[in-house]
Amino acid sequence: MKKHLHFTLLIVLFTGLQLVNAQKRSGGQHASHGDSALGGKNDSVAPPVITHHQITIDGKTINYTATAGYMPMKDKNENVLAKIFYIAYTADAEPANKRPVTYVFNGGPGSSSIWLHMGAIGPVRVHFGDDKGTSPAPPFTYGDNENSWIGFTDLVFIDPVSTGFSRPNKGVEPAKFHGYSEDIASVGDFIRMYTTRNGRWGSPKFLTGESYGTTRASGLSGYLQDAYGMYLNGITLVSSVLNFQYIDFNRGNDLPYALFLPTYAATAQYHKKLAPELEALNVEQLAKKVETFASGTYTLFLMQGDKASADLTNKVIDSLSYFTGLSKNYVKGSNERIRDHRFFKEILRDESKTVGRYDSRYTGEDADDAGEGFSYDPSYSAVSGLFNGALNEYMRKDLNYKSDMPYEALTNVWPWSLPENGYLDVSETLRQAMTQNPSLKVMVCCGYYDLATPFYNAEYAVDHMGLRADVRNNIILTYYNAGHMMYVTKEDDAKLKADAIKFYQGAIK
Repeated sequence: MKKHLHFTLLIVLFTGLQLVNAQKRSGGQHASHGDSALGGKNDSVAPPVITHHQITIDGKTINYTATAGYMPMKDKNENVLAKIFYIAYTADAEPANKRPVTYVFNGGPGSSSIWLHMGAIGPVRVHFGDDKGTSPAPPFTYGDNENSWIGFTDLVFIDPVSTGFSRPNKGVEPAKFHGYSEDIASVGDFIRMYTTRNGRWGSPKFLTGESYGTTRASGLSGYLQDAYGMYLNGITLVSSVLNFQYIDFNRGNDLPYALFLPTYAATAQYHKKLAPELEALNVEQLAKKVETFASGTYTLFLMQGDKASADLTNKVIDSLSYFTGLSKNYVKGSNERIRDHRFFKEILRDESKTVGRYDSRYTGEDADDAGEGFSYDPSYSAVSGLFNGALNEYMRKDLNYKSDMPYEALTNVWPWSLPENGYLDVSETLRQAMTQNPSLKVMVCCGYYDLATPFYNAEYAVDHMGLRADVRNNIILTYYNAGHMMYVTKEDDAKLKADAIKFYQGAIK
């Protein structure tokens, strides 16, 4: 299971907009933070770099301060174990303790916060090539983000240890931070320290995580509450995974075959592989239709295993072929159980193309058409260079933050320590946090074309948390005609912001 989790999650579980160029960027403090910033056992941390900016959102001008720097993570003897890099944006007009503050991170594990920062909710956003979210030719540029959340909350983007510019201190093993519990503790301690040092205990507090960041956010809901008595107002889960059993295609684990099926169907519909009557449905209608089959006949078939009758098996083969666009022979040859990596390759094999894992609307081409899975994920390749190039330029040019270290947008943190027994499941932690803090609200954001953390997996997780009805009403699910990074298009990025505004208003009373 651990090896599979590494393959599944090491590449970040994450996934044009005509941007307003109204931000006035003035030079602030200038500092150089190279490798020397990670010095000896008790070395000091250089002061953060502070710059001042302005942006116009929905006709309103917002002056804000950007702070880029390190937070030292210390042991009980005050020895520095690591330095966590962060970029914070705070509005200037309102008192800090009156305004919401949102702590933001991506996933991986091994991902920095670059994706949500530069693609969705930060004050600047990468320039995509068109309204479909494609990448333009380099060099890459960025501009003001009219859909930034800075209009209604301060933002603190956190890069967990070993990602971004965050590093363990010299002589400290990275393994101290590479694991579920270790990661929760270090990020949770950062949040406590930032909240304390910046006078934010009186602020409404939110978390936003994407992909494995949803796992982290759910774990933090319990950690912050239990360790520090820090009760949150809300959590936004972008492309969520709360229980890894739901995405792990292991023999004997039949859940993923049913939970991935609606996204297979949405993908096949997008690429015009379904029957005319299915192509005529909108993606929401199609999803509901396939979910009915997946939770009914298909689940019954999977539970019966080798005892399934020939009649039931043939019905399942017909239905799987109908809903996925794959041939009946292929479905039968797959033992009526279609693994994700096979689907990436098979659905467009007749066109010599593969589909993306993070966003199955993207297509790519392999060296040949004979394999069982793609050689690269076209939906990741489409955005990797764009985000990396834009962020490195932005930090040095606009934030005045200098470093000789490479910014690790995505890095290898394997081995990642996990619970020894069973699958990693944080849904119970979230259930307990919501039960003990009945004011805690949760928004779960789902992309119809996300084959990394499918939307039906999110629905299934919420439906099996065991929440009482009154607390269950604190969870809302929102849907996007998009993939893992549902913010790559102008339309869906605007919808994400609108959904977030409504969510925050409901969570702050």
